[in-house]
Amino acid sequence: MKELVKLIVTELVEDKDAVGIILEEDNGEVDIKINVAEKDKGRVIGKGGNIINSIRTIARACAVKEDVKVNIRI
Repeated sequence: MKELVKLIVTELVEDKDAVGIILEEDNGEVDIKINVAEKDKGRVIGKGGNIINSIRTIARACAVKEDVKVNIRI
């Protein structure tokens, strides 16, 4: 799941070296924190939050297979 989120985010941003994904697991919940350059935050969030919501949907679909709950933050 971490690799999938990193792949998606890396393709969206201009500064690919600044992309960092932190994954924390705790009692069936997975928190994913996305770190990007300040200038690329808008690209990841998207207009009206559409892109980040799509990333969350994809991550939650992957989480169903692993039977965990996913939270994504930027």
